[in-house]
Amino acid sequence: MGKKFEAAKAKIDSAKTYELAEGFNLVPETVCAKFDETVEISGRLGVDPKHPEQMVRGTVVLPHGTGKTVRVLVFAKGEKEVEAKDAGADFIGAEDMIEKVSKGWLDFDAIVATPDMMGAVGKLGKVLGPRGLMPNPKLGTVTFDVKKAVSDLKAGKVEFRVDKQGNIHVPVGKASFGGQKLRENFMSLMDAIIKAKPASSKGTYVRSLFVCTTMGPSIRLDAMEIRNIFK
Repeated sequence: MGKKFEAAKAKIDSAKTYELAEGFNLVPETVCAKFDETVEISGRLGVDPKHPEQMVRGTVVLPHGTGKTVRVLVFAKGEKEVEAKDAGADFIGAEDMIEKVSKGWLDFDAIVATPDMMGAVGKLGKVLGPRGLMPNPKLGTVTFDVKKAVSDLKAGKVEFRVDKQGNIHVPVGKASFGGQKLRENFMSLMDAIIKAKPASSKGTYVRSLFVCTTMGPSIRLDAMEIRNIFK
């Protein structure tokens, strides 16, 4: 571990569970890198993803965005191409763009597709699927409302999904946002996660929560405070 990491770690009491305001105000002080580090939330939920009915997955538009410029590709035709352009999509096309992606072009961060294009887009499953880029109606990226889909992605829409162990890992902004904005983004994320709680989930739903920067040490947050807020 480097000197900067050790210095950041020394500011955190590893035996302490931090209240939300204190924890997020501490985040900018744990920056170790010269670049603007991403701030990520990690946590454990009381679900067993082995059972399909206990899968927790969804999206939320963070009020202060992610701090990242998102390059959006739209698969659409006709008037929906114009709508995508007006909404600020970076790349727009139909079969021509699908062929370009099939040959290995991946200079984008998210995809929106109109439903009538999905028959052709489905052929890209082996390319897009492993990278988590495949459009999905459940995530709002397969839709005729192209304007809203593109605008949400540009504004800071993030996806959350539990892994096989019931853990989540979601970015909530940049260290330069400061504690207040990071906490507000976090609260919007937690609101969405709480609302996505499966009916079959029993016992404690939000079991643990941590926040950390890309290169910095983690800070344990008070999960009970969240449970009390969203009772």
